[in-house]
Amino acid sequence: MKKETDIRHQDTICTNESHLQHKWYRNIKYLIVGILFGIVFVKAEIISWFRIQEMFRLQSFHMYGVIGSAVVTGMISVWILKKFKVKTIYGEKISIAPKTFNKGQIYGGLIFGFGWAITGACPGPLFAQIGTGAFGIVITLMSAVIGTWIYGYFKDKLPH
Repeated sequence: MKKETDIRHQDTICTNESHLQHKWYRNIKYLIVGILFGIVFVKAEIISWFRIQEMFRLQSFHMYGVIGSAVVTGMISVWILKKFKVKTIYGEKISIAPKTFNKGQIYGGLIFGFGWAITGACPGPLFAQIGTGAFGIVITLMSAVIGTWIYGYFKDKLPH
């Protein structure tokens, strides 16, 4: 029974939340990085519905290359953080909580993939797509927000 409790609350054991308080304008750097990230998404055609459809139809390597390079970059980054015990720029410890596998991740991944294939959008590029004038994506964004809220509401009642 303890294992079930650990699985349900695995997201709450992460202690990476900063306890420092900053002025609001210190967060502008995140806005700037987000805008630059969106520009990269547009220029790399990651937000293109056609590129996403090519990926799901196995017609192009473009998106697989982008996703694969992101996964490799993430793996190397996490390894470096753990190996060298890197701290935040404010000297706070960074800890990465262990995650355990459960079958709900398969169901969630399938739902996510189907939604991605149908809408041509995943959470990362949604705002970049809206920024380029694809205002129909607002429906996808609202659906993602509502779906996240519904998941949070029913999370403890779902099978795992």
